[in-house]
Amino acid sequence: MSNFIISCCSTADLSHEWYDRREIYTVPFHISVGGTEYEDDIGVTITQEQLFEKMLAGEEAHSSQVNVEAYVAHFEPFLKEGKDILHITLSSGISGSINSARVAQTELQEKYPERKLIIVDSLNGSSGYGMIVDTAADMRDDGSSIEEIQKWIEDNIHTFHTWILSTDLTFLIKGGRVKPVAGAIGKMLNICPIVSFMRNGELTVMEKVRTKKKAISRMSDIMKENTLEGIEYAGKCFISHSDEELANEMKEKIESEFPHLKGNIKTFLVGGTIGVHLGPGTVVLFFTGKERG
Repeated sequence: MSNFIISCCSTADLSHEWYDRREIYTVPFHISVGGTEYEDDIGVTITQEQLFEKMLAGEEAHSSQVNVEAYVAHFEPFLKEGKDILHITLSSGISGSINSARVAQTELQEKYPERKLIIVDSLNGSSGYGMIVDTAADMRDDGSSIEEIQKWIEDNIHTFHTWILSTDLTFLIKGGRVKPVAGAIGKMLNICPIVSFMRNGELTVMEKVRTKKKAISRMSDIMKENTLEGIEYAGKCFISHSDEELANEMKEKIESEFPHLKGNIKTFLVGGTIGVHLGPGTVVLFFTGKERG
């Protein structure tokens, strides 16, 4: 058994069963919907259906990051047990949670100077962030040290790709990622924006494709263009979603184009934090490949 644990925030959007099986420990973000606060615990305190029903009814929805006190409460029991910690955070380009984690790190390292508490910026989100955490668990299980995993992640962070397809512009407009006028025109023309992470961890609209069918096909092409092996790709491939039908269409398309992935694509629900910002009608594709620009 290793002398360190792997930790992340709930925004890595893997399932509870997955976290438990991989021995990954999570600390929750929070969401507020209609004035009521919930933990972002992927459907336990509020289901995805309930969340989107409230959002579509016009109830205000917000997310809040993990604060310093919550990080201290999450980290300290492991340090007391004599465990070191590798904590991977949601991208600093879309959240300030890493700053709270680093304040907690400074406070706790003064209290437990003999222990290691390492904070790594994923520069990613949702199950793409989860894929990085899952890879760290693979390396831990293969015997890598905490420092070896940290260095590998930092050296390879830009090879983890996240491509977001939205078929409903409502909440991208509301969140300011799509301007209102452009959004209104996009809705009329059935435009589906494709969004991705830049190298600095910020999200940006990369392409605008007309019709859902063409957008799904374009996502498959993007994957071909960005994997080192093209259609021979056999690495990790995750899909997260707020629309099961759309996710199944994406999965079928990817499996038809990448024969080695048939039966090996893992699907997860988009968590509350990501869901608040992207809304329903979203599917996200994750894979590893060329360094992203």
